[in-house]
Amino acid sequence: MSLEILQAFKFQKKNSFIHNLDPRAKLLFSIVYSVSGLLFTELVPLLILFLTLIPLIFLGKMFKEWMRSIRGLSSLILIIIVLNTYFISLAYAISMIIRIFIMITAFSIFFLTVHPNDLALSLISMKVPYEFAFSFSLAFRFVPTIAIEAQNIMDAQQSRGYEMKQTGLINQIKNLFPLLVPLIVSSIKRAFNVAEALESRAFGSIKNRTYYYSIKYSVKDWMFTIYLFLILVISIYIRIQFILMPEWMFLTWTLPV
Repeated sequence: MSLEILQAFKFQKKNSFIHNLDPRAKLLFSIVYSVSGLLFTELVPLLILFLTLIPLIFLGKMFKEWMRSIRGLSSLILIIIVLNTYFISLAYAISMIIRIFIMITAFSIFFLTVHPNDLALSLISMKVPYEFAFSFSLAFRFVPTIAIEAQNIMDAQQSRGYEMKQTGLINQIKNLFPLLVPLIVSSIKRAFNVAEALESRAFGSIKNRTYYYSIKYSVKDWMFTIYLFLILVISIYIRIQFILMPEWMFLTWTLPV
């Protein structure tokens, strides 16, 4: 997988319908679509579910960022197509790819449109302890930083004459070692630096905290939540009653013998 997929976790500040939704509604959105995608292994229902995500991508003005995250899955997509087509069927391989697209798209929309501060506030409003909410939002902040650092390490290794872009699955696995070791070491050092910075500021010494601003569920958030529950209920109903669905829902493709 390419490092481009990590761009799906980098917040983009824009003025759009999706960006203006409450973070809790967008968190529910990611969970509902992921659960709905995991309910099916058939091509047609997964494709319909994926198509309902396309308007949300354009409403959030994030088509370019979404495409970069999809391009980052190119190697994984190729492996899924080859293995599943050979051992099961082409329809099943495409179904698994669409399922991954659904989950990546759902969480891409969430992370691209939710500011880390809003994420922490939404978790706190759901009675998550502040320490856990802060840790999660801090990890969320550092994902783009790790992606940039990984790219810098790759550039440094290539400047030393190490070929990091060799083709082939075995070569790509071998290329991970000169990347992962310095990346893990630098991440551990950064974690210690952050911990020392928090301790120097007496983090956690005051239990009752105040916040610069608060988040509130609006009418459009409730309407979006109702839409999500309808998606979930319909998905569960179709899964339970799938055998009674029309024949076109059972579309399968296999390789010719």
